[in-house]
Amino acid sequence: MSTILDLQNITTTVNVGTSEEKNILKNINLKINDGDFITLLGTNGAGKSTLLNIINGSIFPTSGKIILKERDLTNLSEVKRAKYIAQVFQDPKMGTAPRMTVAENLLLATKRGQQRGLHLRGLDRHLEEFKRETAQLPNGLNKRLNTFVGNLSGGQRQTLSFLMATIKKPELLLLDEHTAALDPNTSRQLLELTNKVVKKEHLTCIMITHQLKDAIKYGNRTIILNSGKIVLDVNGQDKKTLTEEDILQYFTD
Repeated sequence: MSTILDLQNITTTVNVGTSEEKNILKNINLKINDGDFITLLGTNGAGKSTLLNIINGSIFPTSGKIILKERDLTNLSEVKRAKYIAQVFQDPKMGTAPRMTVAENLLLATKRGQQRGLHLRGLDRHLEEFKRETAQLPNGLNKRLNTFVGNLSGGQRQTLSFLMATIKKPELLLLDEHTAALDPNTSRQLLELTNKVVKKEHLTCIMITHQLKDAIKYGNRTIILNSGKIVLDVNGQDKKTLTEEDILQYFTD
């Protein structure tokens, strides 16, 4: 199985040279393989979101290397990494343009990583495709293609964010607690959709979650961070037999 992402000796230090200096990530070494669906857990402040931010380029490591399919991304900007990496955030308001319609947002997503001008082009050519894509989703988005995104519910907006992240298959999909702000039923629907799409499209995905049952149910691999270090990394049969009690023992200081 080929390696998609290789994190080599990643360390992230904040407030360098002050009394508040702190290592958030401590010499992280991690290889992620083609088709891995990783559920990522950890205590508050363990470094989960920092790890995703290091990968997507919104922050840079203090030391170490980030290799994606043999490309060195370490010093590449977040904008340039967007050609390869897609992310859905916890806040439904992030990742979409509220003053554009659902269809316009989807058209932008099809052009991820490409240079484009100020004007949207070819929207009409894509409407039938967008209707088909959204008809498979919960929340009735297929009936709201001409609705401004700012007028959608949180669940509809987050479902749209997920579709935007996956409509053009990314080399790596990052999900930062993307269902945490939703009500239980909408959260369940989006998790089931996530699982279906990741499997069907053979996506490589890292999903942060605080829900132990979701970490056990979804994905083929579970990683736990504690105090900036990987304290558990299981897949295969070890992942299948993982219990909530097994996970909780790694949440101690």
